Amino acid sequence: MHSAIESMLAEYSPRTADDHISALKEIIQEIALLGLYREGFFKIAAFYGGTALRIFHRLDRFSEDLDFSLITKDSRFDISPFTEAVRSELGSFGLEMSVEEKTKRSDSAIKSAFIKGGTQVHLLKITSLKPPVSGVHPGELIKIKLEVDTDPPPGAEYDIKYHLVPIPFSVRVFDLPSLFAGKVHALLCRGWQGRVKGRDYYDFIWYLSKGEPLNSAHLAARLAQTGDIGKKGKLTEKEIRQMLNERFEATDFSRAKRDILPFIKDHRAVELWSEDFFASVTKDKLKIK
Repeated sequence: MHSAIESMLAEYSPRTADDHISALKEIIQEIALLGLYREGFFKIAAFYGGTALRIFHRLDRFSEDLDFSLITKDSRFDISPFTEAVRSELGSFGLEMSVEEKTKRSDSAIKSAFIKGGTQVHLLKITSLKPPVSGVHPGELIKIKLEVDTDPPPGAEYDIKYHLVPIPFSVRVFDLPSLFAGKVHALLCRGWQGRVKGRDYYDFIWYLSKGEPLNSAHLAARLAQTGDIGKKGKLTEKEIRQMLNERFEATDFSRAKRDILPFIKDHRAVELWSEDFFASVTKDKLKIK
């Protein structure tokens, strides 16, 4: 095992096969960030979403994807040098994985790629587990999505964060109020198609518990970009609260709970979830910037 990966794995104290798989995915995410840093990606882009919260703010749930946004719009952005940098960085740590760009429709502002590799073979590379690895099918794949928004809505603010493993490097990250705005936009506008994404609600409570204010200008820009409000400079606090309450009223919280449970260890954290719970804590705890 590479010594840096051994140190990273020790931070997770995994016990079960599922624990080891989650640890492996997070190690891959962290090495991918290092590869992007070496290629100069964070001079032009910033990290956001649940994995950014997990790595830099200790969000206590696992997040699968790597989400990024360019700082300024660039319709000609080419993701391929960065996918190659990620593949090369992973390989330098003994993780032989493919990083393949996903072809999307020509009018999409989102550039996507997938990091893929065999789960069992990489578990064996980073752990002392011997085959067969209990509960892991030999054909199972690790699959981590990497997305870059090339048409970023305005109003976000950023921090430079430092990460120390596998070696010290820096990442441009949305600041917490701007991250909060992105999460509220997802909570309000994500299409359910029969499935409520409980992770949005879990993260929303996390932000409230931290006392973080919401970047309302960035939220308004996101909502205007997706056509959910007219193009105006800001939203009032009353408008934001009304939209949230309408969403809570329409939510099936039993489905929301089922969605989040595989990603958290303490299932008691969602026992109180209901329309009344979310409306009440929003009224008491939501701060607007």
